[in-house]
Amino acid sequence: MYKTTLLFTILLIIGACETNQKITTPTLALRPAQERSVSKAPKNIILMIGDGMGLTQITAGMYANNNTLYLEEFPVVGLQKTYAYDNLITDSAASATAMACGVKTYNGAIGVNSDTVSVVSILEQAEAKGKKTGLVATSTIVHATPASFIAHQPLRKMYDEIATDFLKTDIDFFLGGGKKYFDEQREDETSLIPALEAKGYTVGDMASSELEDMDVMAAEKFAYFTANDSPIPVDAGRDYLTEASKKATAFLDAKSTDGFFLMIEGSQIDWGGHANETNYIVTEMKDFNQTIGAVLDFAKADKETLVIVTADHETGGFAINPTSRMDSIAGAFTSTYHTATMVPVFAYGPGSEAFSGIYENTEIYDKMRSAFKFEKE
Repeated sequence: MYKTTLLFTILLIIGACETNQKITTPTLALRPAQERSVSKAPKNIILMIGDGMGLTQITAGMYANNNTLYLEEFPVVGLQKTYAYDNLITDSAASATAMACGVKTYNGAIGVNSDTVSVVSILEQAEAKGKKTGLVATSTIVHATPASFIAHQPLRKMYDEIATDFLKTDIDFFLGGGKKYFDEQREDETSLIPALEAKGYTVGDMASSELEDMDVMAAEKFAYFTANDSPIPVDAGRDYLTEASKKATAFLDAKSTDGFFLMIEGSQIDWGGHANETNYIVTEMKDFNQTIGAVLDFAKADKETLVIVTADHETGGFAINPTSRMDSIAGAFTSTYHTATMVPVFAYGPGSEAFSGIYENTEIYDKMRSAFKFEKE
């Protein structure tokens, strides 16, 4: 009797398991098409680069910001390998060129491959497809990261030549420091500003007019210099990144019928790493975080914008040490230069699913091209 009861019980359990399997599997297979995740091509891409922003910089910024960052709202997270063509430790020029143009190149290269041959950037391709384009940075606008999206020079320090390359494109909006590379302070003592104005740009700078006082939306194209040389740190009073990014997205969206590409750089997270100054890193991370929040607000309302947030490399070998608290980060460093650690990639919006996993930094370019459905050249 006991054996019969036990056998009957086992058969009931097996039958129940088989019944659950039969119910579950067809249900998943027969889900309506509209309930499945369908990849939609974004109309716009906003690429946000926190220069020098490794995982520890993100963590320190989060803890110091009441244990929260807007990055927590991004549903897709990946990791990118940052090494350069000829060096495990990349610089900003090689890594930005990899993301902008899809090629591994040597440290110091701006928009050229390892043989110094010019390679077309995602910004230039977007422009050729009729999309509006823009660059915003808290460095000079001719610094390595923004330069790699618009210029083609063998060395990153060729600032005058990089500035001249701006005239060879039709970029619609650019904002950052470095006015001296565009006016009579250049080595050739020739100002590029009249040529910019002749191409339809409204040109402003902080010495003559505050950004909030300018009628940006009335401009055909817009260029604004936030400093004669490098902008000051946010802790010293710089406060334009979030506002400038809002103006850039609003401007490009209003001027576009086919969408836009915008690169926004939080440049000075990197400078805090080079200086081995924890507070510098944290304050720049908080500023970048506010800008990420503003961009997310735009993307949530727009519903056609892919937002990607990543870094070019990690700087300083930054660590959060014992005695740290949420409101007081005890940082330590292994270097005053960059490190070879992988850096995170966060993605939000249509096409974001492609950014999960571990991949080369050149694939940022490939994934953006694919999201925009640009054909292979």
